[in-house]
Amino acid sequence: MSLPVRKRVWRSVGGGSVHPSLGLSRAALAALVVGFGALALAGVAVPIEAQMVVYLVGMIALNLPHGGYEHFENLRRRRPSFRGRYVAAYLAAIAGFVGLFLLAPAAGLALALVVAMAKGGIGGLSVLDATVGTEHLRTRPQRALAAAVRGGAVMLVPIAFHTDTFYAFSTLMVGLVDAGALAGVGEHLDAIRTAVLVGYGAALAAHVALGYVRGGERSWLVDAGESVLLAAYFAVVPVLVAVGLYFPFWYSARQVARTATVEAAPVGDDEWDLAGGDSASATALRAWALMVAGALATFAVVAALYWAFPNPFASSGLLPGAVAFWSVAISIIALPHVVVGELLDRERGIWYVP
Repeated sequence: MSLPVRKRVWRSVGGGSVHPSLGLSRAALAALVVGFGALALAGVAVPIEAQMVVYLVGMIALNLPHGGYEHFENLRRRRPSFRGRYVAAYLAAIAGFVGLFLLAPAAGLALALVVAMAKGGIGGLSVLDATVGTEHLRTRPQRALAAAVRGGAVMLVPIAFHTDTFYAFSTLMVGLVDAGALAGVGEHLDAIRTAVLVGYGAALAAHVALGYVRGGERSWLVDAGESVLLAAYFAVVPVLVAVGLYFPFWYSARQVARTATVEAAPVGDDEWDLAGGDSASATALRAWALMVAGALATFAVVAALYWAFPNPFASSGLLPGAVAFWSVAISIIALPHVVVGELLDRERGIWYVP
């Protein structure tokens, strides 16, 4: 899947202006932090049933279509041979992840957490590259730290601040295969919470300080502010609500900003189908057809996963079972999204920035 490096001609658009989606994403998370912080101070607890509904609406109704759009945007100008290899690698990655989860659900859960962090971290760093710049990130290790801090906020901060809820739903997730897969973890929750809190806090502090020392100025200020905002968001907002709304209100909104900011103009590459002449209506019809095909393919994968798991709702009620099943299903779908769509497609993956 990895493409050979070829010289390209690219041009950026946007003139340095801030895309509205960036401001809206920051405002949305800040408003949720303030709102849920006020509820906590007032001693008002949000019912877990309401949290589960928010999670499912945010993850399925609001965010799922954007995942399909990212693949469409990545593949729409590729030659059929590339698309075929891409789809084959995608399905192979899904099959491998399902096999791992069925054989070792605890390891599958760990991989699911890593996938969520990689998606948030690498995708978020790509947005920063395209919209603000990353002049303060001078080395590969520093960029890796930046991605780890942004992605770690999605899973590590909830582990530290919402440990019991996180553990309860993690138990349901492995319960799709083996209800006792995390039986030995419960007695170590306090140690895990402390280790995660100290480790993530140190990584966040190091990221902010190192960025200031090596660059400072606007790109550092934006990165530092967003990193702290993400940490505060996942610390204050209940984990189900936080994860459910993070992807549509932050991740997807910001990827829209990245896509709108960067316009690609590749030249002279056999992997690209640059033939012109299609009418606007034909292009729109093809886009619609591909989106529908992608939605049907996703539904087919989810249906296959429901059939593959011994206890698809973890022998639980409808809402908690649906949250557990969808959390595993979307992680399995997202693994090739990250690995195939970005890490193996280094020339122009789903988060491409010239």
